[in-house]
Amino acid sequence: MKNTRIISAMIITYMFYAILLNSVGAVISQSILSFGISKSDGSVLEGFKDISIVIISFIVSSFLPRFGYRRALIISLIAVSLVCLLMPILPSFNAIKGLFFVIGVTFAMVKVAVYSSIGLLTDDTKKHAGITSTVEGFFMVGVLGGAWVFALFIDAHNGASLKWLNVYYWLGITGLVAAFLWSITPLPPSNELVSDKSWTDDLKLIPSLFVLNFLFSFIAGIFLYVLVEQSLGTWLPTYNREVLNLSPAMAIQIGSIFAASSALGRLLGGIILRKTDWLYVLLFCVVGTASMIIIAMQMPHSTTIVTSWLNAPIQAYILPLAGFFLSPIYPTINSIALSSLPKEKHAPMMGLIIAFSALGGTLGSFITGQIFGHIGGTNAFYMTLIPLILLFGVLILLKSKLKHSQ
Repeated sequence: MKNTRIISAMIITYMFYAILLNSVGAVISQSILSFGISKSDGSVLEGFKDISIVIISFIVSSFLPRFGYRRALIISLIAVSLVCLLMPILPSFNAIKGLFFVIGVTFAMVKVAVYSSIGLLTDDTKKHAGITSTVEGFFMVGVLGGAWVFALFIDAHNGASLKWLNVYYWLGITGLVAAFLWSITPLPPSNELVSDKSWTDDLKLIPSLFVLNFLFSFIAGIFLYVLVEQSLGTWLPTYNREVLNLSPAMAIQIGSIFAASSALGRLLGGIILRKTDWLYVLLFCVVGTASMIIIAMQMPHSTTIVTSWLNAPIQAYILPLAGFFLSPIYPTINSIALSSLPKEKHAPMMGLIIAFSALGGTLGSFITGQIFGHIGGTNAFYMTLIPLILLFGVLILLKSKLKHSQ
């Protein structure tokens, strides 16, 4: 029962951050209209979130077990909630950059705390993979809900209106509620680890990971996956609006299919992976993702503004389905790596996972935004096939490395 309460709190926290983290696409699309920024300007927004994650993740992975996972979760939720409440009062693209910086800093602590706690709640690889896939699956449910929440606040008669910023009042309140839930959901004593080692001794655990036989192929897999995911997820609303000619609100709403298919993919993946070798499943996922992109890019799109789901081009439905195949890859390879390590190394490994995930996301969003701005969205999405081909090879290499390290 106690574990169920903890997992429930994890899910609620992850869904809240899912809305914030994956609102980048909607925010860029609306900022282009409301603040008159260029696509090149918008392409750096991902960096404000991800670079802060990179910097903080290495630090928190060392001191967070000593500081306390629950304490870190409560402080993070309160901090980002207060900044959200300020957004409608300070309407500017610079304020939005500041918000995503805070989101990145706090999420680094949240993710290390959540993943490390999962490792302490489980004793074997299958249970770890199951809980991880469930939590990450509900993360995608949060992404799905977030698309509709943001679209709800967009002025249907004036796409450039700042009315959409009012969504942050509701998000701020939601974050404060999540913080309260953690305050009444204490972790077991074994989860509030207090190390006898010094801070520098804990920090030395990170370099010790680089002697692992599978580490570099694992990091490459994480990096390539996030590069593709953020390329698609971040720029899908803008692609829907500018290339497929969907209305601003509908461009964000229909992009929620990407989140819905991703959530279904992760939840279904968590079931299939309990019975099937993970390599075959993930290779199938890579091929499926590439197929959806190629098929979608070959289809025609509307030349007039689309305001109805019934009139939307088929491409608007096919491309987001790539999320179904892509989504199981990330939690699976994370779980495989973490369950191969002693529990005291889970936090530093999460530091590496978060850092390279953030770098992949920043680079993917930036490259796609630059290509989108110069030679169009179709060519930008075709380019994601390159990292997908590399990911296919990296997964095979990772399987081989893990086999020889056992």
